[in-house]
Amino acid sequence: MFAIDVQDQILDKLNTLIVVLNNDGSIDYVSKSAQTLLGYNSAELIGNNWWEITRFSKPEGEQVKGKILSMLKQQATTQIFEHELKTSSGGRKWIRWNVSFLNEGQLIGLGHDITETKANEKRLLQTNKQLLDQHKDITDSLYYAQRIQQSILQTSEQLQSFFSESFLLYKPKDIVSGDYYWFYEDDSYRFLAAIDCTGHGVPGAMMSMVANSIFKEVFINKKLTDPSLILSGLDLELDRAINTSKDATFNDGMDVALIRIDKQTNELVFSGAFRNIHITQNNELIELKGSRYPIGFYSGVTKYFENTTVSLQKGDAVYLYTDGFIDQFGGERNKKLNKSNFKELLKTILDMSLEEQEAFLDYSFNNWKQHNEQTDDVLVIGIKI
Repeated sequence: MFAIDVQDQILDKLNTLIVVLNNDGSIDYVSKSAQTLLGYNSAELIGNNWWEITRFSKPEGEQVKGKILSMLKQQATTQIFEHELKTSSGGRKWIRWNVSFLNEGQLIGLGHDITETKANEKRLLQTNKQLLDQHKDITDSLYYAQRIQQSILQTSEQLQSFFSESFLLYKPKDIVSGDYYWFYEDDSYRFLAAIDCTGHGVPGAMMSMVANSIFKEVFINKKLTDPSLILSGLDLELDRAINTSKDATFNDGMDVALIRIDKQTNELVFSGAFRNIHITQNNELIELKGSRYPIGFYSGVTKYFENTTVSLQKGDAVYLYTDGFIDQFGGERNKKLNKSNFKELLKTILDMSLEEQEAFLDYSFNNWKQHNEQTDDVLVIGIKI
């Protein structure tokens, strides 16, 4: 008697039921832990009562009984399955059963209460569904933002209308990009700019929209043509655009590489805001360095943007770029590609057509990156005189 009481106490603590099934489907034994787990006196559940009292419908009980009897007839090995039982108060308990042969004519089922586990699984599924729905909403919004951003971006075909030999390698890190580019011409000059806005993704894309607005203001409305004055004008317009509140100053901005090419003489004037460019002349790669000031950021600081002038000849090439290509992690040691390796890539493509140059740079970037995540937005623009 003492041993049976101890057994029942252990079963109660383990949230475990023991049920013995005869070969005619009747229940021969139910452990007293049924009282704690289900609220029934174990004597109530003997015979066929088990299949009716603990089920939500008679057909359900008969279906489960038939499944177990089929195991008995087929001499099946130990089986594990789960189902719900009805409690005396009308509630539900999930039980995981481990059913095996007790002797030639009986099966024994060990049932463990997994109600809380099932509830956790359900909550997890609901949470996962909510996360998936939220992810879809965010992704859909990003693709919509991408369409808006693409509507303001000029195309590679437009670039080729300015410079017949040219390429535009543009690889956003996310769906939308903080890298931006601008082509413009008037009667005397052609202008080309590569812009790296603060951040990437949505913040960067928002800044690129601001960049589009201030570039139009400086080029179209103010009609500035001197590259250094254009950068100063951009700096002023950006400060006006984002620092509208007297109570807050935003440290946002952009790096800009800007060139102006004279349509008649091919004279190039470059001015950079924290960005450099490269030129190839006579099979040599020349780097032109910009000023050490970005557009934006240091509100109230006097900035100096200088011009650098170079006479271009037929066959010379010019490359403008943001830092995404250079800062990409990869290679055997998972390091940044860095400036020196980027320069070597530019030297490698000197004799290629612009179309081949774009393909080679794209291949080189992906080959360096391998399975790493893209570090930043990537923009490289190449033109040939």
